[in-house]
Amino acid sequence: QVQLVESGGGLVQPGGSLRLSCAASGRIFTLKHMGWYRSAPGNQRELVATITSGGFTKYGDSVKGRFTISVNDAKNTVYLEMNSLKPEDTAVYSCNVAEYTDDGTPFDYWGQGTQVTVSS
Repeated sequence: QVQLVESGGGLVQPGGSLRLSCAASGRIFTLKHMGWYRSAPGNQRELVATITSGGFTKYGDSVKGRFTISVNDAKNTVYLEMNSLKPEDTAVYSCNVAEYTDDGTPFDYWGQGTQVTVSS
């Protein structure tokens, strides 16, 4: 089992910055990626950013150039640096760890979510 603990959400003014952290504990069998997704009221969950064990990153179109994902392998922690925040970035941000189990089956772990609100 893998547990994910998120931190760093909150209220920020438009144009401001926030940094989210997600610490993973427990055994990850074969890592596919770590990352962040977000959900806003009335919207489907959408990709924010993911990063593979090899450092390959993928970003949602709406955050490219503004958000940066990184990982500290030693601490099993993934970070999301969010700059130039906009009101439309307001959402619950959820940490995700995707792995392949011992028989090759993909499996996702999710954090409890952290609220990010961008408002003046």
